[in-house]
Amino acid sequence: MTYVDGFVAAVPTANRDKYIQHARDAAIVFKEHGALQMVECWGNDVPDGQLTSFPMAVKCQTDETVIFSWILWPSREVRDRGMAKVMEDPRLQPDVNPMPFDGKRLIYGGFEVVVDE
Repeated sequence: MTYVDGFVAAVPTANRDKYIQHARDAAIVFKEHGALQMVECWGNDVPDGQLTSFPMAVKCQTDETVIFSWILWPSREVRDRGMAKVMEDPRLQPDVNPMPFDGKRLIYGGFEVVVDE
């Protein structure tokens, strides 16, 4: 069964183009190391909540936009091996391809796909 890594973050709105290029560069590396697909979404209808919300979860500021993304892998085993290689890949090191957002506010998780209709 496929496996998904999901991400939510707040990106400075002024860094939109930098973020897209960062993601495109990263997608090449992820796919070389086993990912099937990488999807990046720029928020345009992400309301603030009273108790919980995407903006609250990532402490989104007024000059930032929430992103939602995921990476599809063939299995968790492929993901575990591939992610280890991605983290070591020189093309994604901070001095080569720095994250254009505050990575400390990135929310991340791995998910087993249980319904795929």
